Amino acid sequence: MIKPLAVLAGAAALSAALTVPAAATTSDAVQSTTVCSPYALQGGLATHLCAERTGDQVRLYGTLALAGPPSPGTPLPYRKDVTVSLTGTAPAGTVNQYVLFTGSNQEVGNITGTVPCDAPVRGSFAVSSYPLGPNPVQLDTVIPC
Repeated sequence: MIKPLAVLAGAAALSAALTVPAAATTSDAVQSTTVCSPYALQGGLATHLCAERTGDQVRLYGTLALAGPPSPGTPLPYRKDVTVSLTGTAPAGTVNQYVLFTGSNQEVGNITGTVPCDAPVRGSFAVSSYPLGPNPVQLDTVIPC
């Protein structure tokens, strides 16, 4: 009886001695940070503007979503022609496009550019659909690097 215990104790000591600690890994991947404006109702849709920073590159984009559940009797999918205007001063650019909104969330526009760390990121996102006019959302923030 003593021999099996000694063998088990020896095996446990051997396995503990052979266990190699895991090497610490370092990640050189650049982190991405996203900041979004509050939602606003525009053209009967919920919209907001987001800025995503990866290193010194910033991307501005808008999102369209249903403002709530469809009204009773509304055909699905919800189809709506909308005019989108996305303007950025940092990064600079303008996107104007027509979108056929079909009821699922959509990302629209895409303005990218270099923005130094601790510099403000500014943009505006407007959506309109006849007869409803735009109620632009604004984004003016500093996204840390």
